[in-house]
Amino acid sequence: MRIDTGKGSITLWALMGIWSVSALTSLPGLAISPILGDLTTIFKDATEFDIQMLTSLPSLLIIPFILLAGRVSNAVGYLRLLYMGLGVFLLSGLLYFLCNSIVELILVSALLGVGAGIITPLSTSLVSRFFTGEQRTRQFGYSSAINNLTLVAATAVTGYLAEVEWRLPFVVYLLPAVSLMLVPFISSAERSSGVSPVDTVARSGAALSSGIDYRALGKLMLYYLFITYLVMVVSVNLPFLMSENGHDSGSVGLVTSLFFLSIMLPGLFLNRILRFFGGQVFLYSLLFIGCGLMVVFFNASIVGTAAGVVLAGLGYGTAQPCIYDRTSTIASASKVTFALALVMTMNYVAIVICPPVVDFLQEVAKVKSERFAFALNSCLCVLGVLFLLVSEFFQKGRERR
Repeated sequence: MRIDTGKGSITLWALMGIWSVSALTSLPGLAISPILGDLTTIFKDATEFDIQMLTSLPSLLIIPFILLAGRVSNAVGYLRLLYMGLGVFLLSGLLYFLCNSIVELILVSALLGVGAGIITPLSTSLVSRFFTGEQRTRQFGYSSAINNLTLVAATAVTGYLAEVEWRLPFVVYLLPAVSLMLVPFISSAERSSGVSPVDTVARSGAALSSGIDYRALGKLMLYYLFITYLVMVVSVNLPFLMSENGHDSGSVGLVTSLFFLSIMLPGLFLNRILRFFGGQVFLYSLLFIGCGLMVVFFNASIVGTAAGVVLAGLGYGTAQPCIYDRTSTIASASKVTFALALVMTMNYVAIVICPPVVDFLQEVAKVKSERFAFALNSCLCVLGVLFLLVSEFFQKGRERR
């Protein structure tokens, strides 16, 4: 079976290889989360700083290695880089089973961050390399959906495995072995389809003249940082808010799963959504996020909270693959991996800065309730929508002149 790419076709096995790499980018940190509460019992000498390092170090290391991979992908070769990243990722998964101290866990987690950082920009550049037009947009949607579906499934699996034995959740970090088996099909598809680093699609004039339209790229980066920061409160603050509202851990898990499932859903229908919203997709995505956060803020019930996070998830799940797709059109083919790397870095920057920024502002405002984060980000959404509307107004004014 062959899959239409918009400029030829590739085998289903090659497409599965591309999807498998996309699925891996959601895994870092998942195996640690369900055992965080037990680590001080498992390792008596573990300090609070050790636990913080264990959770934050992978994300911190992912950022520079995303940029490094994006920068050297053409010089090294994206397939060689992909093998390297998958190998490091898989090695860290194996080493987790040999760890006998908190320091060893931290060091292996750092190695995991390196591997994840290398493959993250390649997961999107593979789509841009093989697909074009509506087929590329569709595949970015599918890749985003697969990424978030993997996140939901892996969260459930690791939570169950952690109850059996604390090391078992690390089995999810062995999934790169599947991708390594499928990479040869990607290589074969490249040779048979005639894809080359200079292959181009419709791109902006600035991209074709300088490699990257940095003005457009900067806007996409800021928008991605902004919306990721906004929805991070669902992951970070929602469990505490629901506990504050009297809901049990089972309800928290259900609502959190609904959030990630709602992020996944738009990717399955991305071309239809784009045809419906047209050029206003980023504005409407931000509106959905803002409305969702407001619903969570004003509702303490399980139904209201679930409705709010679903709205926010649908907005984010629509914007994310559209950002990747738009980035592919503002960079020449030889620069697209680096452009995607710069954009994807914003996701991890937002993940790192959101908790301390919210905590700091909460201290400044002297508010103890977890509702504060949702109120604050709802207000930021309103400001973001107003900014986009004003920018569009002035843009249309310049075009009329």
